[in-house]
Amino acid sequence: MFTFESPQYLYLALLIIPITAWYVWRRNKLTANLQVSTINPFKAAPKSLRYYILHLPFALRMIALALLCVILARPQNSETWSDQNVEGIDIMMAIDISGSMLAEDLKPNRLEAAKTISSEFVNSRPNDNIGLVVFSGESFTQCPLTTDKAALSQLFGVINEQMIQANGTAIGLGLASAVNRLKDSQAKSKVIILLTDGSNNTGEIDPMMASDLAKTFGIRVYTIGVGTKGMAPYPFQTAFGIQRQMVPVDIDESTLKSISGNTDGKYFRATDNKSLKAIYEEIDQLEKTKISVQEYSKKNEEYLPFALALLGVMLLEFLVRYLIVRHNP
Repeated sequence: MFTFESPQYLYLALLIIPITAWYVWRRNKLTANLQVSTINPFKAAPKSLRYYILHLPFALRMIALALLCVILARPQNSETWSDQNVEGIDIMMAIDISGSMLAEDLKPNRLEAAKTISSEFVNSRPNDNIGLVVFSGESFTQCPLTTDKAALSQLFGVINEQMIQANGTAIGLGLASAVNRLKDSQAKSKVIILLTDGSNNTGEIDPMMASDLAKTFGIRVYTIGVGTKGMAPYPFQTAFGIQRQMVPVDIDESTLKSISGNTDGKYFRATDNKSLKAIYEEIDQLEKTKISVQEYSKKNEEYLPFALALLGVMLLEFLVRYLIVRHNP
């Protein structure tokens, strides 16, 4: 970028205006007047070279003054660049895909709402490694830690309640699987977001034991209980097609709060799509990616071309004044 170190000197170029005015006034005053009856005889007289370049020396001096002002202002060409250091966060998302996630207190149902909003959360964090664990009666890793958000979003899209045949909700297994994926991570910040709509009723690992493992490895756990309070509509397949019945919402909030509290995390309750989206936005604010930026700049003096131009203009003015104008009548 082209800049001036001392731009105030550019204002000196405004002196060209009064100097030019003085020059015109002086030329008019010093010019002799001769009254004749007609100038027709003079029209055909040839004009000398001096006639055409009479004012050229003055014009060259004004150009030289302008160039001098530019040189005094110290023109510079500045280059700026920066080094960016991104300290990303490793995040494992553990999502309950048990049959109860088909309840329709969230739209179109809990599972689809969780998939959509979780995927939006993933795409909003381009600098983090994010993976996905799904669980019901068992658990498995749907996607290990990755920065490929497009691939992860596709894997979110294919999640369904039939991926795991074992019934039940094994919160401990789901959490332990996520911990296993993070335990060897070298990231300074490691996070698990566990989303479920029920209580731990199966699996070999107790949820609090998995929570202790997370704490041991320095992993912070955010837990989200999904479901309205009271009763929720649930679709049942009958001989007459799908019928919806109201079923009780059973979320073990006490255990979920203990899991998050044990690891310096936080428990959230999502009763509808809006509140679930707000929860992910709050987690996004709580777990900010650290980005440090160092900016550098380099300035190069660019007065030399103007100095050479000034020298050339002064030399040309000298040649015009003393070798052409004075030797041409």
